Amino acid sequence: MLDETPDLDNPDYMLLRLGRKLRKRQGVLDEWWRYYRGRPPLPELPRNAEAAFIDFQRKSRTNFCKVIADSTVHRLFALGVTAADGTADPNASRWWQINRLDSRQKLVWRVAMAQSAGYMLVGEHPTQTEANGRPSPLITAEHPREAIVEYDPETGEPYVGLKALHNDVDGYGYAYVLYDDTTFAYKTRERCTPSRLPWGPDSWVPLDDGEPHDLGRMPLVEFARMPDLGEDPEPEFACVTDTQDRVNMGVLNRMAASRYSGFRQKWVRGHKFARKTDQATGITTVVQPFVPGPNTVWVSEGENAQFGQLDATDLRPFLDEHASDVRDMLIMSQTPAYYYAGDLINISADTVSALDLMHVAKCREHILSFGEGLEEVMSLAAAQAGVPEDYTEATVRWVDPQYLSPAVMADAATKLKAVGYPLDVIAEKLGETPQQIRRITSSAASQALLAASLLPANPAPTAGNVDDGGASGG
Repeated sequence: MLDETPDLDNPDYMLLRLGRKLRKRQGVLDEWWRYYRGRPPLPELPRNAEAAFIDFQRKSRTNFCKVIADSTVHRLFALGVTAADGTADPNASRWWQINRLDSRQKLVWRVAMAQSAGYMLVGEHPTQTEANGRPSPLITAEHPREAIVEYDPETGEPYVGLKALHNDVDGYGYAYVLYDDTTFAYKTRERCTPSRLPWGPDSWVPLDDGEPHDLGRMPLVEFARMPDLGEDPEPEFACVTDTQDRVNMGVLNRMAASRYSGFRQKWVRGHKFARKTDQATGITTVVQPFVPGPNTVWVSEGENAQFGQLDATDLRPFLDEHASDVRDMLIMSQTPAYYYAGDLINISADTVSALDLMHVAKCREHILSFGEGLEEVMSLAAAQAGVPEDYTEATVRWVDPQYLSPAVMADAATKLKAVGYPLDVIAEKLGETPQQIRRITSSAASQALLAASLLPANPAPTAGNVDDGGASGG
């Protein structure tokens, strides 16, 4: 008999826990693999069943909201943090790498675009240590289902934060109330479900009297998606939810018309239908003997029975309506039109830039907001590491959200070099990371020094500087 005591260090418990998770996801993996191999479920024939119609409705959903959100996430990528003078900061670079912020930042941007806000929490790293002996900063991405921030109504600054989660190992909920100098921990009195933590006054018990910290500020940083003044933030697609519903309804109508074009609605005349009466309710209903299908033949004993079918519906108006609704969604959400190509064929780079104009402006607005949040995260990281630098004056380097072809970028770099721009500034404009810029400038300096060392001490005379003695006498 295996020991099922909930404990991450108990191999018997972990064998059963992970094995059950493996079994649970097997069916989903099989379904994804069938789609990948081109073996999706076969199309269904019409059936008089509610479940079949619900499945029919499910197939009408076309997810443009994800396209709108992801189109912005693809343009948001912070390269790192530099000092106020633009030089790479070694401490910030190290914290950036040990916390894998190159990839984890995308988790925050994506949840902010999809669910209005993302969070980063700064604490003590469990394995990394600074040179001064303090734990290195641990920076984690947090979901808005588990984190929230309260702001001071007078200053608008973050005042207190909450991190609440369900522990799948022991089944209890845990919560941490975060202030600028103390963290208070709580635990639910009873086990609860992951989807719903209890919030009654008797549901939680404190685990301590408060654990002080010396960060000097509240360690939970909110990345809200472009909130209006005095309003709560909304996801990137909030302005087009009605249009998304309209698109799905139009697709459903088109699918229904298309299905009944393949199985056209039939009519029958001159047939005497049988009737039956329900003994329990007394309701009399007509027995329908004519069920459509590719392997059925309809026969009637009526002398003058006639069969026919309705004309097929023209699908072109449905397609035109769909294209119009999708274009409305892209316009209202400031998403480039080439995400729904339509008639855009062989367009030039200038056309792409023009279509990108509003989208790039929106991304730059996100960059301004999220950059302030990253500076706050780095300031908290410095406080955790015991480093005295003030990173609120640092600069967050971002990849330019505007796409430029390599030929255009090379031409711009050549012209900047011609007017005297230094190499590190040119590399920065080309989107290189602070570490890569340092490598580029160091390599260029080494090559210049090597070239200078290979020059002869007395260069050979060239035409125009040879002293030919009495040539000028005469």
